[in-house]
Amino acid sequence: MLLRGKSRKEGLNIIIVGGGKVGATLVERLSRENHDITLIDKNRKRLEDITSTYDVMGVEGNGASFAVQKEAGIDDADLLISVTDSDELNLLCCTLARRAGRCEAIARVRTPEYSQEASFLRGRLGLAMIINPELETANEVARVLCMPTALDICTFAHGQAEMIKIKVPSGNLMCDHTLAEISKAASSKVLICAIERNGEVFIPSGHFVIHAEDKISFIASRKNAKHFLSSVGLQTHQVKSTMIVGGGRVAYYLAKQLINMGINVKIIENDKDRAMKLSEELPAAVVINGDGTDEGLLREEGIEYVESFVPLTGIDEENVMLTLYARKISKAKCITKITRMGFGSVIESLDLGSVIYPRYITSEAIIAYVRAKKESMGSNNIQTLYHLFDQKAEAIEFNVDKESAVTDIPLMELKLKSNLLIALINRNGRIIIPSGTDCVMVGDTVVIVTTHTGFDAITDILK
Repeated sequence: MLLRGKSRKEGLNIIIVGGGKVGATLVERLSRENHDITLIDKNRKRLEDITSTYDVMGVEGNGASFAVQKEAGIDDADLLISVTDSDELNLLCCTLARRAGRCEAIARVRTPEYSQEASFLRGRLGLAMIINPELETANEVARVLCMPTALDICTFAHGQAEMIKIKVPSGNLMCDHTLAEISKAASSKVLICAIERNGEVFIPSGHFVIHAEDKISFIASRKNAKHFLSSVGLQTHQVKSTMIVGGGRVAYYLAKQLINMGINVKIIENDKDRAMKLSEELPAAVVINGDGTDEGLLREEGIEYVESFVPLTGIDEENVMLTLYARKISKAKCITKITRMGFGSVIESLDLGSVIYPRYITSEAIIAYVRAKKESMGSNNIQTLYHLFDQKAEAIEFNVDKESAVTDIPLMELKLKSNLLIALINRNGRIIIPSGTDCVMVGDTVVIVTTHTGFDAITDILK
């Protein structure tokens, strides 16, 4: 049965299979970017809730059914994204879509065994992308634990450059100085490209004065990022130990990475069978079968002395309470996983340190692909996309694959939109923090940071 939203729109024709947390997030954000969305889900009430909230269409049924895909418009679709709770169903939906229509297909695949075969499956099934939210979440947590001063770390230029968000401590060397003064004193090739103060985001000039409690994002090569943090008196070494509460997929992927990095890992898991399986799969980790919300157990297992603490239970409220407790009794770097998106202002006011949203991690990779496909029918002109400061700004890495109005012209001569910075140029692996005399050249990748949204091409930066 077809459920119609308000109206049809111009843009890519996208079918989303699965209206759970990730599917609903994709509907929200892709419909906001003016795409024509059809959602397939077996749950009629869920479909009605989403189609009545957003300007999308809904089809009730099994996304792996040829008849259901036909009803959803697979013949005219540009892209099908399958994000149900079943890996097998997602792969089947995408395989059918590739055979039934001419569209590209993206599958969410979460099982470790399948994830190890992602490149094989993608190639053999002809998929545009296989994405694993739990693995990507673990990657993000591991990056932050490498540099615990950071609230968040985004990577560009295939990992050669990083955008790091930090909170400026009271009394720090940067306080009450302009960006120009800080840059000169630090003598590191970094660019402070976005600042959040009292909920407002600024794309700053060199005259902007830093205050205590500001949240700043700066971009640099990995080496220069550490040098800059050290020069302003902030910690740069990775943690030596971590305690994880909850033994789900994210915990498994994270523990595996941290062990390979030489970090001591302790996991507390309430389910006995799961704890036993983790101890077999992760022999180098200490796995405790117990209630991770028990204060006595946490103290007994050394929460007061651990260098990092990551609550990964399936309940947001538990994760928040555990973080608040850890911050009260220890000096541990805390990273909190939040699944639901409500009460953002409350979460922000709690000062939880680093907060990660797995569904955003998934949606950003998909949105980057969608924007690239919209602009140039599948050529990968957008390499990376991150939303910053609770969706108030974007950092986008563009591939510059042809001459345009932005190439071979000194940046100082370009008429750029307001609230926008060209933050970084990657030229054949050489990371450039650009000055006004630098030019964008064909073959570069370029990172721009802006409070505007929806850029599809590098030329969108011009007035």
